[in-house]
Amino acid sequence: MTAHKTTTQKNPRITVTFSHEIAGLLDLMAQEEHKSVSGLVRDLAMEALIKREDFQLSKLAQKLDVKGAKQISHEDAWK
Repeated sequence: MTAHKTTTQKNPRITVTFSHEIAGLLDLMAQEEHKSVSGLVRDLAMEALIKREDFQLSKLAQKLDVKGAKQISHEDAWK
């Protein structure tokens, strides 16, 4: 596994290649949403990252949800 260096750019650019079919679908979706294709792809990527994060947090919660585990009240948890 190779570590990626962070870039000094505020918003680094990433090049992604799609098939003609997918590019056409993205173009149609962008037009319907009054966005650029790059803006649409950025939004879709963020949605996917949020869903993946939610899935990982759900897996962790299930792992930690064991019978007999110590419970803490909401008030105590946020002190």
